[in-house]
Amino acid sequence: MKKLFFVIAMLSLVVAMAEGSEQDTVNRCAAIISQFQQMPEKAIPRDVFRQAKGLAIMSVVKAGFIFSAKGGQGLVVARTPDGWSGPSFIATGGGGWGLQAGAQITDFVIVLNTDAAVQAFSRGGNVTVGVDLSAAAGPIGRTAAGAVMPTAAVYTYNRSKGVFVGVTLEGALIVTPRQSYFNYYEKLVRADAILSGITSAPPGAAVLRRALGPRD
Repeated sequence: MKKLFFVIAMLSLVVAMAEGSEQDTVNRCAAIISQFQQMPEKAIPRDVFRQAKGLAIMSVVKAGFIFSAKGGQGLVVARTPDGWSGPSFIATGGGGWGLQAGAQITDFVIVLNTDAAVQAFSRGGNVTVGVDLSAAAGPIGRTAAGAVMPTAAVYTYNRSKGVFVGVTLEGALIVTPRQSYFNYYEKLVRADAILSGITSAPPGAAVLRRALGPRD
């Protein structure tokens, strides 16, 4: 019974994330970056971070009791001549059914290793990890800090809590919620203008810049 109540609560969290504000998403992604930096044994190596063309940060909730639901929101930032760009918003979701019960929250940091990877998110359309972009689990820890050429367009990193197994974004469809751009920037803007730095970030993005700053 406790598990059922827990799953119902997690399903409610899926809905709450979908209804949260864009600033909530920015704040949550800034917290995710800070948390990853505080895990030295599983941290993103400095060289990988420094060579990154961009980052996609996302928190995904999956919960199920016979029926299952998955939802997540996040953002993409890219390097520009003036530092990190403003946030370009992304989301993912889905559902299913089966004889399983459980819940899981997973935070993802996706390192965009190539200009093409950034451009995939700049088009304002849908991106499928592992199809539109080759993906690999990224090296971790301080011992991996040597200069290593990327082996895939993106490196994926995650941390999760829950009872589902198989934590991955491989095959996940990531969409661009255009209304989020208007809500946050208070004008019609495009993903490519945001990620190229043409569109300036609102003041609320400063919390994300601070989180990224120490390893910029």
